[in-house]
Amino acid sequence: MMTVILHNGNSVRDHHPRKGIPMKIEGSVALVTGASSGIGEATAKRLAMSGYKVYGTSRRGAQAGRRSFEMLPLDVTSDESVEAVVKEVLRLDGRIDLLVNNAGFSVAPAGAEESSMEQARSIFDTNFFGIVRMTRAVVPHMRHQGAGRIINIGSILGFLPRPYNALYAATKHAIEGYSESLDHELRTRGIRVLVIEPGYTKTQFDANLLEADSKLDEYREVRAALGKQLKEALAAADEPGVVADVVLEAATAARPKLRYTAGGGAGRLRLLRRFAPAGVVDAGIRKELQLDALTAALPRTPALAR
Repeated sequence: MMTVILHNGNSVRDHHPRKGIPMKIEGSVALVTGASSGIGEATAKRLAMSGYKVYGTSRRGAQAGRRSFEMLPLDVTSDESVEAVVKEVLRLDGRIDLLVNNAGFSVAPAGAEESSMEQARSIFDTNFFGIVRMTRAVVPHMRHQGAGRIINIGSILGFLPRPYNALYAATKHAIEGYSESLDHELRTRGIRVLVIEPGYTKTQFDANLLEADSKLDEYREVRAALGKQLKEALAAADEPGVVADVVLEAATAARPKLRYTAGGGAGRLRLLRRFAPAGVVDAGIRKELQLDALTAALPRTPALAR
C-alpha cells in the first residue's frame, strides 16, 4: 500500500500509482545493494532522509558506525544469499517497494584479451547476473503487491564503448537491454524498471579495481597511460550525491522515464550518442582517450606493417 500525496495536500491510499499524479512514498521499504560506500551508500542515505525504510547490503553486512539505514550481508553472486536477504527484509517489514541494484566492480584498464574467461565470468556474475538474481527474487513479491520499482545503476558505458574496459562496458550494455525489456514485461503489473546512467563519480571505484589476470607486455604502456587518465577523471568527477538525487527522482516520479542520466557530462554524452553521426562519436572517443597516440609507437604486427 502506498500513500499518494496530491498537490492540495490530501492523501489517498492505493495499491497502484495513478499516472500523472506527483507522489511521495512515505514509509515504503527500499533495498539497496552495494551500500557500504560510494553511490550505494549515498543513495541509501538519501532515500532514508526522504521517508523510506532502507536496508542496505554489502558482503560484510553491518559495520562499525551509525547509519540512517540498516545493513544486511549479501553476496549477489550467490542464489542462497540473495534469497536469504529478501526473506529477511520481508520478515522484518512484509514488503519491498523499491529495489536499487548497485553492487558491481570493474577491471583496471587493460586489453580485452588480458582478462581470462574466469575473470570475464566473474564480472558478469556480479554486475549483470547479480541484478538478474535480485530481480528474480523481488519481482514475485512486487507482483503480489501490485506495485514496485526497480532501479538499476548502469553507466554512460551502457550506451558508449570504453576501449580497454571492454568487459565492464559489456556488463553495462547488458543491463540496458535487460532493464528495458523487463520494464515492458512488468509495466502493466504496476512495476517499473529504470536505469540510472552516471558518468565518472567520486567513489572508491579506482581503489577497488581488479587487475587483469592475464597481462601481456604489449599493453603495458597503454595500461599505465589509461590508468593515469582514469585517476585524473575520477578526481574531477561528480560526488555520489548527484547520482543519489537522480535515484530519488526516479523512485518517486509519477511518470518515470526508462533512463536517467546523472550529472551534466553524462547528459551531454547521451545527447551526443543520440544525435551525432557515428563517425563523429568514434573519432571523439579515440581523441578523448588518445588511443592513436598511445599505440603509434607500439611494435606493429607484420600484417599491419605491410
